[in-house]
Amino acid sequence: MPDLPPGTPRVGIIGGGQLARMSQQPAIALGVQLHVLADSEHDSASQVIPAMSVGTARDAAAIRALADGVDVVTFDHEHVPQEIIKSLEADGVPVYPGSAALEFAQDKAAMRRRLEAAGFPVPRWQVVAAAEDVAAFDCPWPKVLKASKGGYDGKGVWVVETLEQAAEVMSHDLGPDAVWLVEEMVGFTQEVAVQVARSPHGQAVAYPPVRTVQTDGICVEVVAPCAPDGATAEEAEALALGVAKELGVVGMLAVELFDTPDGLVINELAMRPHNSGHWSIEGAYTSQFENHLRAVLDMPLGDPRPRQPKAVMVNILGGELPDLHVAFRHVMARDPGLKIHLYGKGVRPGRKVGHVTALGDNESELRERAWHAADYFQGAIDE
Repeated sequence: MPDLPPGTPRVGIIGGGQLARMSQQPAIALGVQLHVLADSEHDSASQVIPAMSVGTARDAAAIRALADGVDVVTFDHEHVPQEIIKSLEADGVPVYPGSAALEFAQDKAAMRRRLEAAGFPVPRWQVVAAAEDVAAFDCPWPKVLKASKGGYDGKGVWVVETLEQAAEVMSHDLGPDAVWLVEEMVGFTQEVAVQVARSPHGQAVAYPPVRTVQTDGICVEVVAPCAPDGATAEEAEALALGVAKELGVVGMLAVELFDTPDGLVINELAMRPHNSGHWSIEGAYTSQFENHLRAVLDMPLGDPRPRQPKAVMVNILGGELPDLHVAFRHVMARDPGLKIHLYGKGVRPGRKVGHVTALGDNESELRERAWHAADYFQGAIDE
């Protein structure tokens, strides 16, 4: 760690993905020193954060060494074992979000139990042990099967239409700590996400609801802000703020929601910066990445309001172009107002390797601009 000016805040981030990478720019502006623990020196965040060390999220010794050199520890993902986090907390290390909150992002069964008991709207669900339990679950086919732990970007979630399909899915080994959940297939009009930043002393701010579009379980588009059909924007924000307070979250919380004619239903939680908030880098007065740093350092939180009527963010997924930079000349010349973010990742089919954001007031025009750029980066078009 280099010599730093007196009082420089130091934040350790476990995980070297694009979320840690995109935290570096606001850290520079705030005078915050980041230290990332990455799987490899070639990881997305390792390329732009000078203070880095190599270690996995299960390497207790590497995580302890990271904690010894920073003021607070936070996460790029939720896959750090509870016993490691609790060991740090027992020694007085500030870890945000803490183990007590993070459990509900790591374990879907625990999350469903806690939110249901607190009166929050969740789908009908049940823990099951066999395909026959799925068939007996009192809701019509198709039904949703989930692994309680380890899923992300659609992984660990299956839609099944028959007993036989349920049996095939449940033939997978989940490991010793996970269980199967079956849930009703919620009839939604759109998927909505609301993000909240919350500090240790309880200050909290909510970003406006956004519409998210998923393909094969991966978020491909975000429109911010959006108007939910089954509730007001204020009610959606109040719901997310209530979840953050109930679970004691510190940092960023993303509440993914099904928007139904009868109201909002909670689908998933993420306790970190989230894909649904990338629009905020250019589109909000304070980005989700800056507010995450402010929150874990217990600084006053920034203004989450949008700067303009609409923002459309489209993910760039790995496609036909191994060299993404060759697309710059066309995309930049065609649309100088577009904001482009590449994550420094090797291209693989379906992998999130970047995103583009278009800002303005005409949603259909913004969607066309953002999708044209993303399709060009992906090699889907060449014109």
